[in-house]
Amino acid sequence: MEFIANVQGLTAIAIGIIIGLGALGACLGIAIMGSKFLESAARQPELVPMLQGRMFLLAGLIDAAFIIGLAVALFFGIANPLLSALPK
Repeated sequence: MEFIANVQGLTAIAIGIIIGLGALGACLGIAIMGSKFLESAARQPELVPMLQGRMFLLAGLIDAAFIIGLAVALFFGIANPLLSALPK
């Protein structure tokens, strides 16, 4: 019984790490992309419409990667495959 509790505890820690690092990476990625967009818009204002569309596309892809990581973390939290592999 203690082993199952250890697996559940370590799974909770892993879920926190997955969500935390995913959110941190997504925030940093969007921040760097936004700063580069503003820098390029200041250098060449005539390219702003094209750059803006690409920036929003990349922001959606960065957020999608975080949402996929969140789904994997929720999968481990709700239906833990590590516990089903344990012998009864």
